[in-house]
Amino acid sequence: MLNKTAHLSPSKQLAMNYFRVAIVLFGAQLLFGLVIGLQYLFPGFLYEIVDFSVARMIHINALVVWMLYAMIGSVYLMLPDETGIEKPVGIGLGKLAFWVLTAAVAVVVVVFLFIQVGPGKESSIWFINEGREYLEAPRWADIGIVVVVLIFYANVFFTYMKGQKTGIMTVMIANLLAVAGLYLAGMFFTDNISMDQYWWWWVIHLWVEATWEVFVGTLAAYALLRVIGAKREIVEMWLWIEVLMLFGSGILGLGHHYFWIGTPEYWWEIGALFSSLEPVPLVAMFVHVLYDWGKEQGEHEAEGKGSSIKNGPTMAWVTTNAFGNFLGAGIWGFFHTLPQVNIYTHGSQFTAAHGHLAFFGAYATILIGMMYLGIQDSYGLKRLKATFKSKMAIFLITFGVLGMAVALTIAGYEQVLVERAELGAGWQAFFTAQNLPWYIQAQVWREIMGVVTFVGFVYLVWDLLTIGKVEAAAEAEEA
Repeated sequence: MLNKTAHLSPSKQLAMNYFRVAIVLFGAQLLFGLVIGLQYLFPGFLYEIVDFSVARMIHINALVVWMLYAMIGSVYLMLPDETGIEKPVGIGLGKLAFWVLTAAVAVVVVVFLFIQVGPGKESSIWFINEGREYLEAPRWADIGIVVVVLIFYANVFFTYMKGQKTGIMTVMIANLLAVAGLYLAGMFFTDNISMDQYWWWWVIHLWVEATWEVFVGTLAAYALLRVIGAKREIVEMWLWIEVLMLFGSGILGLGHHYFWIGTPEYWWEIGALFSSLEPVPLVAMFVHVLYDWGKEQGEHEAEGKGSSIKNGPTMAWVTTNAFGNFLGAGIWGFFHTLPQVNIYTHGSQFTAAHGHLAFFGAYATILIGMMYLGIQDSYGLKRLKATFKSKMAIFLITFGVLGMAVALTIAGYEQVLVERAELGAGWQAFFTAQNLPWYIQAQVWREIMGVVTFVGFVYLVWDLLTIGKVEAAAEAEEA
């Protein structure tokens, strides 16, 4: 994949390295997802080899880290086009940071796999596992991530200051500072669980529902410029509108988590109100993509130029992002965001359904689209047309993830009805609900749809490895 990069700028070459590792970690995420899906159905599967808690931890952390890699790669990919500078300031440090981060990730995964049980001590926080969901990486890895991100941010910031300053890059620079700064909120330790969760949500929620969403907006804006030749002033106008709405709803929407950690009751109303507004910017993003696409395509057809799309797979993934973000983060999130509903759905499979569809729809789709832009640049192609493998990849992955979300929603409904409402959410209620046919059947379908998703991933990797060569040969033949 992406092996013809000699003619690329140093920034885009580094982007390709990040994309390579991202796709490997994406595969690991899916593989361990299949493992824990089987462990729901057969609790003894891989017992004391790869326990459920470990497999789930790797599944979730692989998700976060592969997206982090792909996001950094995406910024390095767009940096020369947006600033006009081919070689970022401090590119040598940037390459070193990539290898340091990759080595650290490998070590952390090995530790997760081979040191699964033991006493929780001060040393285990530093060297084994912090024990905080989504942020399990040991403290030394935390510090390493901060150093790597600071190097990355410095490279991007000083390159931006040296080059041209577009609206897209201005938003990206401001947003990257928030992304880096919010991670620090999860760095200090407190033995008060309410205080710990308070700061933990600052990382988890504000990363995802504010800064990462703004990141998606900037990538979508850049992709529309590249793929359909959308007008910069229109794209950037939409971007500023989305940013204002995302930060406005995302920051105070954080209150819908506070109900669970002992904070004052006024967070019920604040969290409920602003959480309910969170789908609004996602609708704007959806309209933005479809409007620009239709407008540019209409102008091309009027002038007899044919299709406006210069990269078919990227456009397909960007469109999927616009729809999937609204559906997964917006609709599925709104299903159970109100505290009056969340009191029953919190921690159930409803949460898992929302998480699967939201992470895929909001982030995975746009990042896969950026990888295809990297392919196009790597081979110097004027156009990149979708192949059969491209179409199979996007269909199977999207169908599989949507199927998993529906199956998990059904399982969550059963939990709410039986475990929470009828049996009062006790310990015995939990096991009773998990052994009922509705729940088991839903988990079977979740596993089937997970296999469908993995087959789509195989098509995706196959396509990324071959599509550039195929299109380069086709362009050479036409010439």
